[in-house]
Amino acid sequence: MPDELIVKYSSVKLEEQRGDRVYRISDMNEKPTLAEKLSDYAILGRYVLTPAIFDILEHTVPGRNNEIQLTDGMKELVRHERMVGVDFEGRRYDTGNLKGYLESIIDFALQNEEAGPWLRQFILDKAETLR
Repeated sequence: MPDELIVKYSSVKLEEQRGDRVYRISDMNEKPTLAEKLSDYAILGRYVLTPAIFDILEHTVPGRNNEIQLTDGMKELVRHERMVGVDFEGRRYDTGNLKGYLESIIDFALQNEEAGPWLRQFILDKAETLR
């Protein structure tokens, strides 16, 4: 993740490679400054966590923006349990903002058997009116 984006998401500290694109995670921080960045790897927001996270979150004090961050709970969880991450290959959509949301809808709609041909023609026709 490039510096201009990692400060919007998270950063993880990787200890060792555990297999093909699988890494052991030993620490993480949410929306770090560049000085706080642990690596160029970020969390995409897809997790499989053990039930221990619920007890941890009950005792987690609010962090940035006075919110209880799941990442803060995960940071505590990694101190007690093994955690691994997979280096994701593929297209990532940030649906937390309008542009990313629209990109995801358009890309997936174009692949849809029913909507794809219509949307493709709609976009071509619309592009002609924008010149």
